[in-house]
Amino acid sequence: MNKKTAILGATPNPARYAYLAAERLKSKNHEIVPIGIKKGEVFGAEILDLKEKPHVDEIDTITMYIGPQNQGEWEDYIISLNPKRIIFNPGSENPTFAKKASDNGIETINACTLVMLGSGLY
Repeated sequence: MNKKTAILGATPNPARYAYLAAERLKSKNHEIVPIGIKKGEVFGAEILDLKEKPHVDEIDTITMYIGPQNQGEWEDYIISLNPKRIIFNPGSENPTFAKKASDNGIETINACTLVMLGSGLY
C-alpha cells in the first residue's frame, strides 16, 4: 500500500540519510513530499521550502530528519499536516514533541525509516 510520506529535512545531498530515505521510499512506490531548507529536488520531486510551511494534503507518514533542537518552530506546522504517524529517525527523537503529537492523535515511532523499509515494517 502506497503511503504518502513527507520527508522533513529533505536534501539533494546523496550522502545524507534523508536522501537515502527518499530513494528507498520511491523504490518501494511510496509517494514522497520532500520538505526542507535546502533547495533542489530528489528523485523528480521538488523540495518544498519548510520556511513557507507548505500545505500538503493526505500525508500518511512524516519521516523526521531534523534534530530536536531545530524542531520547536515547526511543531505546530507538522501537527497541522495531520499525518497518521511521525517516524523520529535516530538523532531526531524528541519525547516532548512526540507527546504533543500523540495528544493530537498522531502515532509516533522512534525508529529508522531505512530499517523499517528494509524489513517490511513500513
